[in-house]
Amino acid sequence: MAVNYTEEQVKYMVDEYSEKPTRETVENLADELDKSIKSIIGKLSREGVYRKTIYTTKTGEKPITKQELVEELAEIMDVLPQALAGLEKAPKSALKILRSKYENM
Repeated sequence: MAVNYTEEQVKYMVDEYSEKPTRETVENLADELDKSIKSIIGKLSREGVYRKTIYTTKTGEKPITKQELVEELAEIMDVLPQALAGLEKAPKSALKILRSKYENM
């Protein structure tokens, strides 16, 4: 079986990524070790150190769909989500305002 990485390379990769766990670090490691980005990510994952990048919105929040907001509102208001049918067509900002107002009641 072919060995893709030496023990030294693995230690170097883990140390570098643990110090700065970013996509940029992965790209730099791929360039330095002449490997693909997918290969680096795969090895870091097998080593248990890779952290998938979590997408956030422009405001830094975890993304949420309008449908999820409506479902949260229904739960807060103690009604079935079907009772709020059509509300998912409202602007997301309006749904967030409603959610925050009802959460604070």
